[in-house]
Amino acid sequence: MALPKSNGKLVLITGVNGYIAAQTARAFLEAGYSVRGTVRSHGSSKDLLDVLKRFAEDGRLEIVEVKDITLPGAFDEAVKGVHAIGHMASPVSMSFTDPEPVIKAAVGGTKSILASAKSKAGPQLKSVVVTSSIVAIRSLKKPPYTLTESDWNTFSEGEVSRLGSAAPGPQIYSASKTAAERAFWEFKDVERPTFDMSAINPVFVIGPALKAPSSPDKIGETPKPIWYTLTGQEIPPPFGGTSTFVDVRDVSRLMVFAVQYPEITSGERYIACGGLAGEQAQRDILRAQYPDRHHIIKIGEPGKGYRADYRFPEGVVSIDNSKAVKATGQDWIPYDQSVIDTAKSFEHLL
Repeated sequence: MALPKSNGKLVLITGVNGYIAAQTARAFLEAGYSVRGTVRSHGSSKDLLDVLKRFAEDGRLEIVEVKDITLPGAFDEAVKGVHAIGHMASPVSMSFTDPEPVIKAAVGGTKSILASAKSKAGPQLKSVVVTSSIVAIRSLKKPPYTLTESDWNTFSEGEVSRLGSAAPGPQIYSASKTAAERAFWEFKDVERPTFDMSAINPVFVIGPALKAPSSPDKIGETPKPIWYTLTGQEIPPPFGGTSTFVDVRDVSRLMVFAVQYPEITSGERYIACGGLAGEQAQRDILRAQYPDRHHIIKIGEPGKGYRADYRFPEGVVSIDNSKAVKATGQDWIPYDQSVIDTAKSFEHLL
């Protein structure tokens, strides 16, 4: 199969071996871009290079090592000559116990890439897109309330500062993403760079990884609940119950869109959210898909806790996901498809 025709433009993706970033690298390559990806160590890029080997052999994919993204000048070489930057390197876990290194990495990495972009990239740099999170948008407003891109998380940073190492892991993660995105927009306001800036704010991301995991312990944290359901295990907190969702391929698509259309996306945030589903919906979908596993996949209470169209019910804190749909003209990958595609990527482990 022939490679997509090159458009001659180079995109830098930080943390390119990550779950979302790896799929984003493929999306950019298939859209005709060349990709330069950063990793902390070259060994961690093996899976990426296995899948995207033909692009690497064609000179369209290169990997560079940035061991500490928080150091001033860490990205000075990596940014040179790039058309756009997708900043995706940031700590991701719901099990953090010490907030200081997590927030330092998230904020420091953001400041570092932006400083390098402004001083070292060159005049051909057109846009920088950051992968933020819905946790930077969530608020404590009482339901019924609909979250939009104008909302901000105003409590996690204060709570983590107050609780320190006693803060729950999800709260530490929320504080880190919020602080990092605030630093991103503060840079835009204060430094007034010549390049455009935009943010993508995904909810709980599911969908198949770029390369199928070699063992259950290699499954990413957010798609792993589907593995638990498929194998009849309990989903550990905070991942059980009802949750929002978006497919990793939709997040990747939005990253590419933001780079392709900076005249639309400049200065904007885009929520990436396909709807509301969760554990019971997974059970129902997977029991239908795998009738031979009915003795393994728990039946639960079929149809309970979610709508058939996966929209938000009345009277809850919901999310307005229409901005990205209107901008791109494309709807979200259906939840059923995301769950089934993810499960299929696990079949060799069963």
